[in-house]
Amino acid sequence: MDSQTAVGTQTAHDASTAGKLKPNSLGVLGILFFVLSAQAPLTGVAGAVPIAVAIGNGPGAPAAYVAAGIITLLFSVGFVAMGRHVVDAGAFYTYIGRGLGRPLGTGSAGVALFAYCAIQAAMYGLYGATVSGLLAHYTGTGVPWWVCALVTMVIVQVLGASGIEMGAKVLAVFVLAEFSILSAFALVTLVKGGGPEGLGFTRSFSPVEAFQGAPGVALMFAVASMIGFEATAIYGEEAREPRRTVPRATYLAVAFVTGFFGFASWMLVSSYGASKATEAAGKALQSGDSTAFVFAPIADLFGTWVNDVLPILLATSLFAGILAFHNSANRYLFSLSRDGLLPRKLTTINRRYSPSVAGWVQTATAVLLVVPFALAGKDPVLTLFSWGSGVAVLGIMLLYLLTSVSVVAFFRRERLDTRPWNTLIAPALGALGVACAIWLIVENFATLIGGESSTALWLELTVPAVLVLGIIAARLTRGSVAGAR
Repeated sequence: MDSQTAVGTQTAHDASTAGKLKPNSLGVLGILFFVLSAQAPLTGVAGAVPIAVAIGNGPGAPAAYVAAGIITLLFSVGFVAMGRHVVDAGAFYTYIGRGLGRPLGTGSAGVALFAYCAIQAAMYGLYGATVSGLLAHYTGTGVPWWVCALVTMVIVQVLGASGIEMGAKVLAVFVLAEFSILSAFALVTLVKGGGPEGLGFTRSFSPVEAFQGAPGVALMFAVASMIGFEATAIYGEEAREPRRTVPRATYLAVAFVTGFFGFASWMLVSSYGASKATEAAGKALQSGDSTAFVFAPIADLFGTWVNDVLPILLATSLFAGILAFHNSANRYLFSLSRDGLLPRKLTTINRRYSPSVAGWVQTATAVLLVVPFALAGKDPVLTLFSWGSGVAVLGIMLLYLLTSVSVVAFFRRERLDTRPWNTLIAPALGALGVACAIWLIVENFATLIGGESSTALWLELTVPAVLVLGIIAARLTRGSVAGAR
């Protein structure tokens, strides 16, 4: 092939793929793996369950996961109904814009990007510390956490540019590995009849136990563990038969994650005994290694070899989450660019139909978020991970609330779907549940980030600030967007 032919071929490819993601690339399972990866199951269990048990509602923590699942399911009903009529990689941004107006939609896009980049940066902090520790343990080398993070950014960029199918295959391996060992532990514990005090079902799920202690703290961490399922809509353009695939993937993800977290946390509490679980979780937190609350009973059941495997699976769990949020964020950038709100260059698609320029911008953003913590010598877990996670949880929950309200407004105006449960009752109940969750998050934000109240206040204010800046940007770019369309 001569140079002119090659140039012509590339030009034709660019013209045919500009502004388009690859259709019919993902089925229900492919989307599901992206969702479960974003939720990082092992990270969620090892990181959130000990805190929910220790300073939340003790042995009643599993009930908090069920409650969080119900709230999420109610939200999902309206989310899915909207997704049947609006298919776009912008998801939250597009849904809120269609129901509540373009300025608020654009503001929500800023919040979504901020939240996804914040949670990814947070995961880089915990991931870097985990991998650095593994390298020191197995090789004796002292590699700084930020070096591990930067090297991984290169790997994530390469995988993200390799196409959506490649990403789904890599995530499938990691997700299955972490789910397998946690599920095996929970099932064996169940079959054995639980721990020293039996299964303790009523101690974990009865209303009386659920409201003991500080149930709001437990619910807050349970809700945080659910975040990521909304990615089902982000991949709508790349799904096979999106109007069927996305709803199935959404409901399956919510049901699976709720059942998994509820079951795993119940068996963890049972393994210690309901009367002793709170004390055990508290000791794990005081030791500075909350994962001991989760890893210790698994090692007791399967053998000490688990202590070598679980830290590695924790690292791969974090890696899977990082890759999933990379893909979510670059698709948001792509969608905003396609709508004329960001430079048109971000709509560039490579030969594997991946948003190439948007991917590089997302990776550069990750570098900009992580490097300052490294230069300042901050602890990557106590600052980067905790701060980024807290901001992301608050931002995503705000988007859930706005989306629920938008669903009601959209269907009252458009009348494309007249089912009361799907378009009014469930979204309204979901909005109420999410609003309560937001109140709990704000009330307990210092606990969520593990920091001081002054730090918590400044971090909380970043979310509405980003929303307001997005609304202002929408009004300033109104004319340019109209011209782009």
